[in-house]
Amino acid sequence: MRAIHTRSQERILNLLQNLKQGISAQDIYVELRNLKQSMGLATVYRSLDALKLEGLVQVRTLANGEALYSLTQQDKHHLTCLQCGISIPIHQCPVHELENQLQTSHQFKVFYHTLEFFGLCTKCQESGVRSQESE
Repeated sequence: MRAIHTRSQERILNLLQNLKQGISAQDIYVELRNLKQSMGLATVYRSLDALKLEGLVQVRTLANGEALYSLTQQDKHHLTCLQCGISIPIHQCPVHELENQLQTSHQFKVFYHTLEFFGLCTKCQESGVRSQESE
């Protein structure tokens, strides 16, 4: 059974459908205003919360604390550099079987999961080595 969505929720879903990457709530607010579909920032956050609780929207929090929203399509896995913030997708997932076991053992409906490793990318590792050598 499909939930009935508010006009604000529909506008956000339509915007997210056209994007291939996550977007912040503030950027959603700006994009909607640019599309002449303006709504208040508080409404954007309320709509995102409602869509998240339905399992239609997922949120990913970056190392800098910024939250990025996207449509729930598939599980997301990343290597994220703490220095420059680059985020490299990982395409294999070691936890799908665990997810299935948890759904059964806990009668818990999983909408999606994330797996994220934090560290330094090659470029930042090299720049760190160079700066230590020059000291």
